[in-house]
Amino acid sequence: MARITSNESRIPISILALLLLVTACGRPQATAGLIQAEVQIDGKIQAIEIASGSSVQQVLDAAEIEIGSLDRVDPPSYTTVTDGTLITVTRVIEQFEIEQIVIPFERQTIRNESLPAGESRLLQPGENGLQEITYRILIEAGEEVSRAPVKNTILEDPIPEIVMVGAQTARTPLQIEGTLVYISGGNAWLVEGTSGNRRPIVTSGDLDGRILQLSPDGQWLLYSRSPSEGDDNLNSLWITSLDDAGLDAIELGVENVVHFADWVPTVPSYTIFYSTVEPSPAPPGWQANNDLQSITITGTGRVLRPRAILDSSAGGQYGWWGTNYVWGSDGDHLAYVRSDEIGLVDLNRERTIPLREIVPYQTLSDWAWVPGLAWGQDNQTLYYVDHGQPLGFEEAQASPVFNLAAANAYASLDVTLSERSGLFAYPRVSPILSVSTAEIAYRVAYLQAVTPLESVDSSYRLGIMDRDGSNARILFPAEGEGGLEPIPPAWSPDGSRLAVLYRGDLWIVDVETGLGQPLTTDGQTQAYDWN
Repeated sequence: MARITSNESRIPISILALLLLVTACGRPQATAGLIQAEVQIDGKIQAIEIASGSSVQQVLDAAEIEIGSLDRVDPPSYTTVTDGTLITVTRVIEQFEIEQIVIPFERQTIRNESLPAGESRLLQPGENGLQEITYRILIEAGEEVSRAPVKNTILEDPIPEIVMVGAQTARTPLQIEGTLVYISGGNAWLVEGTSGNRRPIVTSGDLDGRILQLSPDGQWLLYSRSPSEGDDNLNSLWITSLDDAGLDAIELGVENVVHFADWVPTVPSYTIFYSTVEPSPAPPGWQANNDLQSITITGTGRVLRPRAILDSSAGGQYGWWGTNYVWGSDGDHLAYVRSDEIGLVDLNRERTIPLREIVPYQTLSDWAWVPGLAWGQDNQTLYYVDHGQPLGFEEAQASPVFNLAAANAYASLDVTLSERSGLFAYPRVSPILSVSTAEIAYRVAYLQAVTPLESVDSSYRLGIMDRDGSNARILFPAEGEGGLEPIPPAWSPDGSRLAVLYRGDLWIVDVETGLGQPLTTDGQTQAYDWN
């Protein structure tokens, strides 16, 4: 048997490898096939040859077509094309167009009882406003397909036309001592001399009635205005001169005043104290700061920087509603009242001094009760509404009893003057009366609930008493004629008459006879002050 050496065994393997290599080189190469796609753009169709398996985006790249951010491609760019695929490119152009339109002015009518019925006067001519609207326009394949406003700017606000229309009735004119102001239909009116002599002093139509205070010297009116559209504040404080008709109304730069703003009772009057709240989306629409601040104006109406008297605080139980403040007859005595307490403000040390605890009333609603409060003319006595004891098994906070009481601000002495007067008794002290004795004589006006144990929903009647609670009597309206709205009364400067809100109008009531006569007849009175 023949032997095969190692060298002999390698020869067939080498020859086999060589044969395989030659065979591989001679085999035909596999090449990807080409397909044809079409691109329709700008009204033309372009044919593109591209390798099979390419995407729409690769076809567009091969055709050197750039796609804008708004352009539309159908089918989508990630789609794999096949032979004969039609790709549609829709050009989309974005344009902006500005249009100016006229805003027609509104026409406002103010009824005035000082003018005979049928007569009218133009108080303020109307002027149209100007509005600029910017539109975003989309154009596809040369045609507009979308137009939408993207910006709205008021270049000029319209000025309303205000016409005063006579509503005078055949009624004997009333003599009006001092200065009487009131808000009707969002405008402020001033009455001096007689009820027939009245004139508008603020005609913006947006007075909210929360603040309306004559300065002690009768030269200025402090008031609050509702915010303009888009303003998140609740209101703002303004003043206007009653002596200088040429002086424009002055904005104090103070916002969100709900409970208290009043002049310091000095002559001349240049300083205002106020308390603020923070707007809130939850009822009642604010969160009280329970603070106290002051702001001063110069004789020419220039507003100086505010000053903090009391810092913000929780304000006790139901403090979210807020604290009210009441001046004495001078600028040294200031009291505060909240739902659970009355006390004094130490203006020198800038702190509060609690005097009396009040059982807070459980309203079971989104409002809190703050007792009515007033200083006596002696600056020693405080008249307030006290929450009385329960009648049965109800909790103390649910008691329906409310009494008119008096307390000495500097001694532990409390006296109930009128039982079951009602939740909204609102005591108000008259000017000092002329008497033959050396005592400081004055009267106390208050509201008496028609249904005392349901006083939260009751109407009221006007009552007066001497400062010690004696000689109490109901003045107006007569029994059976319906009741007053629970708005605090206002004394005339001589203490002989009272202003009240009755059936939506301002009425003047004689203290001696109890007879009343309406001063307005439009049913739109919101607030008033008499000085």
